[in-house]
Amino acid sequence: MALLRLTRRVLRLSGARGVHHVVREVKNEPVLEFLPGSRERSQLEKALASLKGVTEKVPCVVGGKEVWTNDIRYQLCPFNHSHKVAKFCYADKGLLNEAISAALAARAEWDLRPLEDRAEIFFKAADLLSGPKHAEILAKTMIGQAKTVVQAEIDAAAELIDFFRFNAKYALDLQHQQPLSVTPSTNTLIYRGLEGFVAAISPFNFTAIGGNLAGTPALMGNVVLWKPSDTAILSNYCAYQALVQSGLPPNVIQFVPADGPTFGDTVTSSPHCAGINFTGSVPTFKRLWKQVAENIDNYHVFPRLAGECGGKNYHFVHASADVRSVVTGTLRSAFEYGGQKCSACSRIYVPDSLWPQIKQGLLEELPHLQPGDPVKDFKTFFSAVIDEKAFSRIQGYLEHARNGGALKVLAGGKCDDSVGYFVEPTIVQTNDPKDKMMQEEIFGPVLTVFVYPEAKYRDILCLIDDTSPYGLTGAVFAQDRTVVEEASRLLRNSAGNFYINDKSTGSVVAQQPFGGARASGTNDKPGSPMYVTRWTSAQAVKETSVPLTELKYPYMA
Repeated sequence: MALLRLTRRVLRLSGARGVHHVVREVKNEPVLEFLPGSRERSQLEKALASLKGVTEKVPCVVGGKEVWTNDIRYQLCPFNHSHKVAKFCYADKGLLNEAISAALAARAEWDLRPLEDRAEIFFKAADLLSGPKHAEILAKTMIGQAKTVVQAEIDAAAELIDFFRFNAKYALDLQHQQPLSVTPSTNTLIYRGLEGFVAAISPFNFTAIGGNLAGTPALMGNVVLWKPSDTAILSNYCAYQALVQSGLPPNVIQFVPADGPTFGDTVTSSPHCAGINFTGSVPTFKRLWKQVAENIDNYHVFPRLAGECGGKNYHFVHASADVRSVVTGTLRSAFEYGGQKCSACSRIYVPDSLWPQIKQGLLEELPHLQPGDPVKDFKTFFSAVIDEKAFSRIQGYLEHARNGGALKVLAGGKCDDSVGYFVEPTIVQTNDPKDKMMQEEIFGPVLTVFVYPEAKYRDILCLIDDTSPYGLTGAVFAQDRTVVEEASRLLRNSAGNFYINDKSTGSVVAQQPFGGARASGTNDKPGSPMYVTRWTSAQAVKETSVPLTELKYPYMA
């Protein structure tokens, strides 16, 4: 009887069958336009003005307490690197272990907390970011990560809000996905958190990714150590504060900026590491995977590994394509946010019959896309790249483009880091479709073009599939439906997000769940119901209402 009472209590706490569930209507957050004279524009301008020349202090938060170490760091404004936008510190190994202990102490209570209560925290945080904190998180994303108004709005506001709302809805809906019950038994699935802690390692380029990587495991009953990117500290701390202000208990997410290898070594060496939720480079994810493999005998559970590692995303253009659509879509995909999107188009394959028109369209528009200060001038199309390391890496590729025999720089290529880390939008043409400019992820405002004989388009489709180790996003531009179907078949495994007559960027939560395979990651599809299940450990419960009294089976009579 005691066991049955405990089982019923767990079912109630887990929000399983029989518990009343209010269905919430969830829609994508509208993207505001920030027209001159609008309320949202006025609020954003005020928020930006309040950050001018200010260095905000961002502590580690462990066990709900602000902690400072002696390893002080600064986040610089990419388009004005003389401005230190945030002062923060690195958590050392000792503090990280304290964070693990604090998280584990809170795990059982948080996991048993009714899912409705946990979901409500995320609904409240979404409302907070949509309302009172909207301008603040946009301004901190713009000034800290060099985003324009629209790029900050679709990321730090719309996408982050959508992640919080839709994931909460998906979690609540999950409770009603229950197995069959056959009299005299009742069968129930309980969606538990993982037994241990989850390490969330987030990138600089999307504020929303940081909130999602730490937030989704927490929503599903897990405790989390969140290591934000050094170059997104300001906005990520704002997202963290929104969750805390909405009722997230202090020990559920530990906010711990840290040196990458130190963080990786510490979390993977803990026997309580239950999962790693990662977005970043392929080498870093491979290193973490290897460390987990080396420590596999020490873990209490097999850790879940989820990773998104970028891409070498393509646009394939057929002779039947709409030229204007190709030009517009390619410029947006390649150069919005300076090409610093995992999904950005960085290689394009164009038939020789259309190349003169497409080349003319690209080169005519390019002068209007020069980088600038997104705070001073809202008309800026994109701004500086994120930091000195990125600037130097991109410079190296541009030097290769200028000196490579098969390569020709058609436009752009200049770099200037005197004030900020500015790189001109650059278009390079190559005669070698296997040049590293067509294979390697540059993560900057650089587009490489390969022009192919129109009749050879089938060969090019196979070439696209074989050229890069990545498999994140790709787009096909063609009005001929036979070609679209053929391309869809031949490029089936080349992209986790596949676009037809649209650019390779711009996925929306609940509309185009995002992620790719191959070197691009584990394709767990954030923005969909399948993502929330990655952070649960289901328990099947069978409760029988009729006592079992007969030992022998009928055939034994």
